[in-house]
Amino acid sequence: MFHIFDKRMNNIKTIFSIKDLEHLTGIKAHTIRIWEKRYQLLEPERTETNIRYYNLSHLKKLLNISFLNNNGHKISKIASLSTEDIHHQVRELVGKGHLQNHAINTFKLAMLDFDQELFYETYNALIKTKSFSEVFYELFLPLLSEIGTLWQTDTITPAHEHFISSLIRQKILINTELLQSQNKIEHKNAFVLFLPDNEIHEIGLMFVNYELVAKGHRAIFLGSSVPITSLTDVLPYFKEITFISYFTIKPEKEELSNYFAEFESNLLKGTSNNLWVLGQMTQHIDSQSLPKSITTFKTIDSLIAAI
Repeated sequence: MFHIFDKRMNNIKTIFSIKDLEHLTGIKAHTIRIWEKRYQLLEPERTETNIRYYNLSHLKKLLNISFLNNNGHKISKIASLSTEDIHHQVRELVGKGHLQNHAINTFKLAMLDFDQELFYETYNALIKTKSFSEVFYELFLPLLSEIGTLWQTDTITPAHEHFISSLIRQKILINTELLQSQNKIEHKNAFVLFLPDNEIHEIGLMFVNYELVAKGHRAIFLGSSVPITSLTDVLPYFKEITFISYFTIKPEKEELSNYFAEFESNLLKGTSNNLWVLGQMTQHIDSQSLPKSITTFKTIDSLIAAI
C-alpha cells in the first residue's frame, strides 16, 4: 500500500507506488524501472519532495504493455507506439483470441474503464476454446479474488466491483438458462440453493447452481437473504433435499452455532435432508462438532465432486 500519497477522487485510489503497480500488474518493480529508464515507457510524476508516484493512466497503460509483451511483442517495439496505438493493438489481439494466460488483466482493464465491449470481446475469444466452467474456474474466480483485494485497498470503487460482477453474473445466468431449457428432470430429490439473511454475495452460489444443472440435477435457486422460516415452504415438494448455501459475511461467527441449531431443528431433523455450506465464514466452523447432516466445503469444485 502507498500510504504516503493516499489521495482519492470519488473513493478511487488515484496514486500508486511502484510496489502497487507490481502487485496490480504482476510485473516486478525492477522490470518496470528498467522499462522506464531504457524505453521511457512510463513517466512517473514526482511530489514536491521528489518522490516518484504513478496515476491510474500509468496503471492502465502498464496492463496493456504487459498484455502485448506476453503475446510476443518486444518491449522496444511497444515503446515506439503511442498510448492509443497500444490500446488499439490490445483490442485487436483480444478480438483474434490471442489471450493466452493474460485475460485477467484484460478484464481488469474493462473494469477500470467501465468498458463493456472489451469484456464481451475477451469473453467471446475465450469461449471459443474453453468451456464455460473452465472460464469460470481459470479466470472469473481469480479475477473476483483480485477484485476483492483492489476494493479493500480503495484502488477501485464499489461501482467498479458491481460493474464487473454484474457482467459475470449475466454470463452465469445465460449459460444456466441454456442448460435448463434442455433438461428433463423426473426424480423427486432436489438441491435448494439459498443465501442466509443479509447475505448478498451470490456469484459463487450461482455457479454452483450452473454446475448442478449441467449435471442434470434438479436445482432450485432461491437467491439472497432467505430466512430459515421461508425455507420450510419447499419441504412438502421433495422427498429429499440437499440445501446449499454460501456464507461470505453472514451469519457472523458468533451466530453460526445458533444458526445451525435452528436450521437442523426446522429443516433436517427427522428427515434425510442435508445442508452443505461454502464460503469464508466456514473457517470459523468446527466441522467435527456439526451433526452428520451438515457438511462444510472449502471450494466449489470440492462440493461439486461430492455430488
